[in-house]
Amino acid sequence: MKTVKVRNIEIGAGIPKICVPIVGTTKEEILEATRKINETTADVVEWRVDWYEDIFDFDKTKETMAALRKALGDTPILFTFRTSKEGGEKAIEEDVYVKLNQMAAETELIDLVDVEAFTGDEAVKAVVETAHLHNVKVVASNHDFHKTPSQDEIVSRLCKMQELGADIPKIAVMPQNKKDVLTLLSATEEMVREHASRPIITMSMAGTGVISRLCGEVFGSALTFGAVGKASAPGQMGASELRTVLTLLHESL
Repeated sequence: MKTVKVRNIEIGAGIPKICVPIVGTTKEEILEATRKINETTADVVEWRVDWYEDIFDFDKTKETMAALRKALGDTPILFTFRTSKEGGEKAIEEDVYVKLNQMAAETELIDLVDVEAFTGDEAVKAVVETAHLHNVKVVASNHDFHKTPSQDEIVSRLCKMQELGADIPKIAVMPQNKKDVLTLLSATEEMVREHASRPIITMSMAGTGVISRLCGEVFGSALTFGAVGKASAPGQMGASELRTVLTLLHESL
C-alpha cells in the first residue's frame, strides 16, 4: 500500500495521524483557533469551511485561507465543506460545491481537499482532476449519522472512493450498539487486507464508537480526529489525550 505524503507528514505510515478541526465562523475565530492548535502536536488541521460565515464570497475565503496558511506554517491543511446532508452546517448546490473545492485547490494554499463521495461521480472526478493538477490530495468521504451499514456495504463504498481517484477514502458511521462498532472495525481490516492500495480513514462515532478512533494502527485506519476546543463530530476526544493513547498503543505493538 502506498502512503500519502503532505508536507512533512506521511499518512499511512506508523502511528495514525491526528487531524484537528477548526470550526470558527469568523476569520478572527479561525485564527484564534490556530493559536491554540499551534500549542499542540496536531499533524493535520481540517478547516471546516461550512462553519465560516463568508464561505460563498470566494475572495474573502481566499483571504482567510492565506491567513490560515501563514498562521499554521508547515502544518498540512485539509479543506472541508461538509454539506448539511452529511451532517454539516450549510446546504450548497452541486455546481457551487465543485467550484468551491476547485478554487481551494487552485490557490495551492491547502494540501488536501475533502469531497463527499456520493455528490455524483462526475462532480467528484472534476474535483479530483483539479486537485491533482495542483498537487493537492483528495479525501473522498461518506458519513452516516443514523446507522452503521453492513460490512460489505462499508467495504464497497471505500472501494468506490478508490475507483473515483481519491488519495484517501474516508467513512464515518453511527453505531446503534457495540456490534456495529465491530462491523466498522471488521470492514476496515478487510479493506486494508484485501482491497486498499492507499491509506483509508474509518470511524464509528459517538461514545460507543470511541475505541475506533484509538485503534487505527491495529485495524488499518491511518488518521483520526481530535479536538482542541470545540469538537466537530460526536465522540471526538481531545487531541492531547488522543496522542497519549495512540503512543501507548504504538509502543505495545
